[in-house]
Amino acid sequence: MSENIMRKISIEKVTLNIGAGEAGPKLDNYKKMLEKLSDSKVVITNTHKRSTFGGGKGKPIGAKTTLRGDKAKDIVKLFLQANENQLKKTQFDTNGNLSFGIAEYINIPGVKYDPDIGILGLDVCITLTRPGFRIKKKAIKPKKVGIKHKITKEEAMEFMKKEFDAKIM
Repeated sequence: MSENIMRKISIEKVTLNIGAGEAGPKLDNYKKMLEKLSDSKVVITNTHKRSTFGGGKGKPIGAKTTLRGDKAKDIVKLFLQANENQLKKTQFDTNGNLSFGIAEYINIPGVKYDPDIGILGLDVCITLTRPGFRIKKKAIKPKKVGIKHKITKEEAMEFMKKEFDAKIM
């Protein structure tokens, strides 16, 4: 029996995120490091609300970049190696997406320590998709994805095991 192509899971996007806390040379270094890791444009993220820690609305606090396609697959393989190909069940959400952190960027294979940047970590968020998920993002008459077509936590874990040889703890 052949597998239904509409049930095939793939990576929609990978988002790399670093929180700096405030603007300045620290944030510039983080942006430079993200550009070096991903070879893509990096966007500065701003606060949405007034912070109780003294930051006002609209202040720069971090940097992020989004990768899609083959570039996303390659970077997931690389970052999983930095995590020793291990993921926890708690890193998967109920919609089948997953997030994990890299404690230090020097753990990533092929990346050398840069004294200008120092030691820092980053967050990796992987969004999974199936054919037909476009209906929830249409401009005219967007619809909900059917409950049987959604990606479950277990399906996402199985996808990561099969595609990237990840060990689920």
